[in-house]
Amino acid sequence: MRKIKSFNDLEVYKDSLGYLDDLYEIGYKIPHIKMRTQLFNSGEALAPIIAEGYAKQRNPLEAARFYEMAMAESDEVTVHLTKAIILSKRFAKIPVDKCNELKDKYIVLSKRLNKLASIWRSFSSKRR
Repeated sequence: MRKIKSFNDLEVYKDSLGYLDDLYEIGYKIPHIKMRTQLFNSGEALAPIIAEGYAKQRNPLEAARFYEMAMAESDEVTVHLTKAIILSKRFAKIPVDKCNELKDKYIVLSKRLNKLASIWRSFSSKRR
């Protein structure tokens, strides 16, 4: 197992950035600007929140809180992708298959962030 030296080494961080290309590809096909903006905002918020959580590691509960916030943003992306799928019935250029694939990736990312937060919370209880 590799030692984690910075937030750049966290797989959840790498994935949150790696998913942005697909997120933008889908988002720019959504005709509703508000919905597109919400999708982009939640997807783009993930990496900075994860990085900030890593920076809070001296306080495990605070680190866990940031990973939970990142999980919430990831969950929000899945909601916006679900809305895009619904909207695709009226706008054929929205790629349903790509939405479903990306939605599944964000669901897994949320689960991994939840696990990360849980580990930090348990680490905090062991320090007491």
